[in-house]
Amino acid sequence: MLTSLLLIAMSMTPAAEATKADEAIHQYLSAEAKRLSAHFMDDAKTAAEWEAKRPKLREQFLEMLGLSPLPEKTPLKATITGTLERSGVIVENIHFQSKPGLYVTGNLYRPKNTPADKKRPAILYVCGHSNRGRDGNKTAFQDHGMWFGTNGYVCLVVDTLQLGEVAGKHHGTYNLNRFWWQNRGYTPAGVECWNGIRAIDYLCSRPEVDVNRIGVTGISGGGATTVWVAAADERVKVAVPVSGMSDLESYVSNKVINGHCDCMFYINTFQWEWTTALALHAPKPLLFANSDTDPIFPMDGNRRIIARMRTCYEMLGKKDIVEEHVSKGGHDYRPDLRLAIFGFLNKHLKNDTTPIKDADFPKIEGKDLRVFPEDKDLPKDQINDRADELFVPAADVKRPTKIEDFATWKAGLVKQLREKSFRALPEKAPEVRVMRSMSGAFDLFATDGDIEFQGKLLQASSAGDRSRTIVVLNPNDDVAKTAKYWLHEYEKNAFVFAICPRGGLDRAWTRKNPPNTVERSLALLGSTADTGRVQDIRGFLNGLPKKRPDEKIRIFASGQAGILATCACLLSPGLVDEITILDPPASHRDGPYFLNVDRVIDLPTALGLLAPNVKLTLVNAKDKAFDKTATIYKLAAVEGKFERK
Repeated sequence: MLTSLLLIAMSMTPAAEATKADEAIHQYLSAEAKRLSAHFMDDAKTAAEWEAKRPKLREQFLEMLGLSPLPEKTPLKATITGTLERSGVIVENIHFQSKPGLYVTGNLYRPKNTPADKKRPAILYVCGHSNRGRDGNKTAFQDHGMWFGTNGYVCLVVDTLQLGEVAGKHHGTYNLNRFWWQNRGYTPAGVECWNGIRAIDYLCSRPEVDVNRIGVTGISGGGATTVWVAAADERVKVAVPVSGMSDLESYVSNKVINGHCDCMFYINTFQWEWTTALALHAPKPLLFANSDTDPIFPMDGNRRIIARMRTCYEMLGKKDIVEEHVSKGGHDYRPDLRLAIFGFLNKHLKNDTTPIKDADFPKIEGKDLRVFPEDKDLPKDQINDRADELFVPAADVKRPTKIEDFATWKAGLVKQLREKSFRALPEKAPEVRVMRSMSGAFDLFATDGDIEFQGKLLQASSAGDRSRTIVVLNPNDDVAKTAKYWLHEYEKNAFVFAICPRGGLDRAWTRKNPPNTVERSLALLGSTADTGRVQDIRGFLNGLPKKRPDEKIRIFASGQAGILATCACLLSPGLVDEITILDPPASHRDGPYFLNVDRVIDLPTALGLLAPNVKLTLVNAKDKAFDKTATIYKLAAVEGKFERK
């Protein structure tokens, strides 16, 4: 009977209902973007307030890039593999290791005739996305290196991770479904920023470089990296990001995120107004350069950003050293844009305002700029293609040894989860609202705006042991199969209710890979789709009638849904007595996905935090990783409340 009930409940809704789900999630995303956008510079209103907030914000910024704590500055092992001369410029093909095995390839351009005692300004040029194959994308921007070299600078042009000679990935959540990047707190923006910091380390080691006159610039992905490096490294004296940064309203509300890969974004754990990252460079000289018909950096976003930055610089008493340049055209360099960039850097690094000429040099063949000339020369110890797995370390959770330390240990981990993974959720479980109650179909509920999730009363009688069972469904569960599996459990209880949190069944929003619009936008707002599902479960449990002393609240779920329910119980303790999970994942890598969770706790340990009050049963949990869960229940002196079947 219960199976047929669920099948009736799952009858398909009209297309209008699916459209409503899309409208609701995008309205929510836009509202969140608007809310966060009101807090530029963490609401600092005076220079004194900003200076007080700035150190903490810088640390938060590094954390959102996966750079806190900062990696150790290990030996660069810089190696020049070739040298050539063009137009009075010496070009060195160079590689260094920003971390052991993380290779950065680049070309260093310097004037041929430089006196030994002559210190020159230096430019770190960070590349955009230009696919030049084995030559590396640095070769696409050689004219900039040549211009700087012929105009008295030392310029280091470095490859990016994805399109460099030793290639990794930028597109993890964009088209590879690597949403475990969010669990790890990993973004390739962090790698690009770190590579830029270490590139400055290398420049500072060069005898011809004036370490007090370093600038950074680049277009597109290089524009974004310019922001990251300028915000993270105080040694950057001048920054010129070109078509590389928009804001939350643009990325999220207007879905411009669809045109960008993951290296363009930090993970917004602390729910910043996006431009605050650029404000960390202030009050040093800044030229914000863009193009007026660039579809992936539209002008409405550019106008908002420069307005914020003018407010920032005026507050700091330096309004004359923030400038804007808007070129006419699309996403590309043009003569006026290059002249504006070169002129601004000349002015602030050389105190030179004389007229300049555009970059116009004979092309150097890409193969001549290769750092590793042949495939056989590529380093065998490289980790570039595994940077996503190795760059951000996972947590190594140390368990207490004494039962009297258990409560403090558990509270500390839950506190970290709230701060690092579930910051977007309220401290208290939310109120659940009944959106619609329908006979013969799932009822509709909501805890966030109009984002509906579904629930259905399956059994209510005077039989059973007076306990209540909540079945938590995964978004794509076969409902009939799920009902059949748990049927024998239903019969023990007087009250059985099934819920499917947001984004599931016939309340699923449209998902297309690429660009995974909703799931990626949520990370820019400090959340994930699964975080929202935890919110729905908390709200539903909180809305249940208060239990009597002689009854229990039980949860049954399979796979990821069981972990969602576990997190709901950890954040809202006291609502549930027992959880049974069929086929639990053994690692967060297999989902569900929460920001930074791997940097706080591994999944089997998280399950163990249900002790001592929640009875936990794992079905088909054969992985040895769950031995940790058993150990924690034993440590809490409630080993009888943990069972593996």
